[in-house]
Amino acid sequence: MTAVTVVIATRNRETELRRTLGRLAELPEKPAVIVIDNASTDGTRAAARDACPAAELITLPENRGAWARNVGVARAATEYVAFSDDDSWWEPGSLRLACELLAAHPELGLIAGRTLVGSAGTDDPLNAVLAASPLPRDGLPGPRVLGFLGCAAVARRAAFLTAGGYSELMGVGGEEELFAMDLATAGWAAAYVSDVVARHWPSPARDVAARRGAEERNRVLIAWLRRPARDALAGTAALAGRAPRDPIARRALAGLLARLPRALAARRPLPPRVAAQLQRLEQANG
Repeated sequence: MTAVTVVIATRNRETELRRTLGRLAELPEKPAVIVIDNASTDGTRAAARDACPAAELITLPENRGAWARNVGVARAATEYVAFSDDDSWWEPGSLRLACELLAAHPELGLIAGRTLVGSAGTDDPLNAVLAASPLPRDGLPGPRVLGFLGCAAVARRAAFLTAGGYSELMGVGGEEELFAMDLATAGWAAAYVSDVVARHWPSPARDVAARRGAEERNRVLIAWLRRPARDALAGTAALAGRAPRDPIARRALAGLLARLPRALAARRPLPPRVAAQLQRLEQANG
């Protein structure tokens, strides 16, 4: 049995998904593949069946955003799970290396890979941020981090499940930040390994304004879920102050207020150890 399963959450990305599944099928690691369809209304499900008949396809009745990845992880039968978006895939050998490193470091719950963007293979800006992490390495195979890109992560399945996976409150947009906090809180380390490489060809079918609004909403939502109350209040006030003149802030504020009762019910401030790590990272990154 293969050691790793690639989990892909998708919605209305027929062309991109077909390309990604083709690339994954060419990998020497021959990973198992699970596709979770977020209630697509185009030919995405048919594309999944045609492009990779061996992949397992799970169809959700509604769009659950990043939370859909949890369904794939729960279904996976392998010790390790890798994540691809419908517009990303892994470089040959990267999954093998990630699995070897996870096996060699039992404290390691997740490897954040290096993301190369587009046909030019440009480094995603987050690569440099992760590589420069000031947190103590403590024998890890790369810098200790509290963040990653969802399309460039390989996780120990047990660690993912222990940490609780992705929150259904997040939708899509910065959801990795909350999961990274929860992973550290559960006692697992995450490390950036530049030799583990994912290719990301961002889909042109993107609502940029909606994505920015979701990211701004989630930034404050995470504060309500895990940060000190003063941070959450300050973030909410700043968003409210911009909302009258900024449609993206207005959308973010509306989404935040709609989710706030559930966020307060799920509020669990970070333990001092993780809060101190996060503060150190924020100071280093300005």
